Amino acid sequence: MNLQETLLNHVVEAVKSTFQVELKTVEFQATRKEFAGDVTVVIFPMLRFIKENPVQIGESIGNYLMQKVDLVKGFNVVKGFLNIEISDAYYIRFFNKILEDEFFGYVKPNSNDSAVMVEYSSPNTNKPLHLGHVRNNLLGYSVAEILKASGKKVYKTQIINDRGIHICKSMLAWKLFGSGETPESAGLKGDKLVGNYYVKFDQEYKNEIKALMDSGKTEEDAKKQAPILLKAQNMLLKWEAGHAETVALWKMMNQWVYDGFDITYKNLGVDFDTLYYESNTYLLGKEFVAEGLKSGVFFKEDDGSVWCDLTDEGLDKKIVQRADGTAVYMTQDIGTAIQRVKDFPEVSGMVYTVGNEQDYHFKVLFLILKKLGFEWAKNLYHLSYGMVDLPSGKMKSREGTVVDADDLIEEMAATAEDISEELGKLDGYSNEEKQTLYKTIGLGALKYFILKVDPKKRILFDPKESIDFQGNTGPFIQYTYARIQSIIRKADFDYSTVLSDMVLNDKEKELIKQLALFPEVIQNAAETHSPALIANYTYDLVKEFNSFYQNVSILGADHLNEKIFRVQLSRKVALTIKNAFKLLGIDVPERM
Repeated sequence: MNLQETLLNHVVEAVKSTFQVELKTVEFQATRKEFAGDVTVVIFPMLRFIKENPVQIGESIGNYLMQKVDLVKGFNVVKGFLNIEISDAYYIRFFNKILEDEFFGYVKPNSNDSAVMVEYSSPNTNKPLHLGHVRNNLLGYSVAEILKASGKKVYKTQIINDRGIHICKSMLAWKLFGSGETPESAGLKGDKLVGNYYVKFDQEYKNEIKALMDSGKTEEDAKKQAPILLKAQNMLLKWEAGHAETVALWKMMNQWVYDGFDITYKNLGVDFDTLYYESNTYLLGKEFVAEGLKSGVFFKEDDGSVWCDLTDEGLDKKIVQRADGTAVYMTQDIGTAIQRVKDFPEVSGMVYTVGNEQDYHFKVLFLILKKLGFEWAKNLYHLSYGMVDLPSGKMKSREGTVVDADDLIEEMAATAEDISEELGKLDGYSNEEKQTLYKTIGLGALKYFILKVDPKKRILFDPKESIDFQGNTGPFIQYTYARIQSIIRKADFDYSTVLSDMVLNDKEKELIKQLALFPEVIQNAAETHSPALIANYTYDLVKEFNSFYQNVSILGADHLNEKIFRVQLSRKVALTIKNAFKLLGIDVPERM
């Protein structure tokens, strides 16, 4: 039970005893810095039930608490606010209770509970992962870890978009212009090689459009009639018909891409419990399109295409299958959702990590699944996020102007190296230790910069700005963690004694209060699907620790018990930083 929950019962009892009124709720808030106190009771909402002056109400409640509740050591009333001071003994008891709890704030999932499936990454197999995928992966992975820490059973998954016209474009370009090139012969990761052919297709397509327009065609007709596009469309039909040569080419090139993706995921530090492939799930989607036609959820147009009419729900009509019988994205997404619950019956909800340009798509998907009669469809959530821009502008895959994820990870480590060398903090490190540290700092900077922002907001990402050893950055927090490890290494005394009669100074008390918030922050972050709450909590904790460090002597304290307590407190802060950063997928270095 936290402090507010404990006080709630006492305040309700005080009001009942003093004013003969039974309150259902009490509004609390943190006491403002300029007033004495640890927690504030807001009196104004009580005026509906108690016809007294708010200051008098506050004084009466305060006097009652002082007489009856030993954890209250003082109070003051400012207008309609009762500021309550809590005894040191309460904070000491709380601290000793969490001292040896290695995962304080985390809740263990109950094995009988239902599960949630978090989808992220979900790339197309026609190009390497880029900066946009990086935000997607970091968000999805972090939300999955936060949900786990909040007490939920979680499966991490992705749907690999391994079929469709965009995949055929890369395949066709390789067939026409590849001369048998392989990742080995080109000395390239497979996803990059395939991505090059996607760009090549677009170049040839534009050339053909221009030639057709020069011969008198309109731009619209030229785009539809370009021979290379017609060949790609024909290749998709062949693939769906199971044409052996087309399927063999598809398998070979997709495997090149998967091998490349695996390297990127490892470097980025994300993983998955299960994988789904669009090439499998779109067929199940088509089955349910047929079911929906029978039950009247869908209808067929004269040209044979199948649609869902959502106009009564304030949306429009949505195609779920083309006239030629081929699947669209919606077909595949219907099939994938249904397949997941078939595979994992305990899944009662899903989180889809997908950019905000797909907001409408997911409104439609969730509504269609509800119309098809699936109970779990009410627990589907679209983790919608804003795009990531660079100072140089917007990225386009087909034009080859994307920021490659692998290149970005390397650049972050290189930037960390440049800044660390400038600061000259790494004397005595071996070259191997330095390289590991640069990667930890660089990747930590990237992840923190992206995750500290509310997911819905667009980000302008500047690598140099993210690697700063001051301010609200990953390296600043990592440096504070390393500083605490240094303090612990220098502590040449036994600091395992549990102390119960300490007198706390303001800085110690503020740190304990900040630590006490961690469980609630995890629950809020899980509920709102926002790693930003964890990131910014950690920054606040670090700021509080640095204020403590600058104002209170830790190893030079006058009394041994003060040294013991302050080392214990520092150690608990470090562990909380580490556990909070674990939820963001960020490592912390022992030395910096």
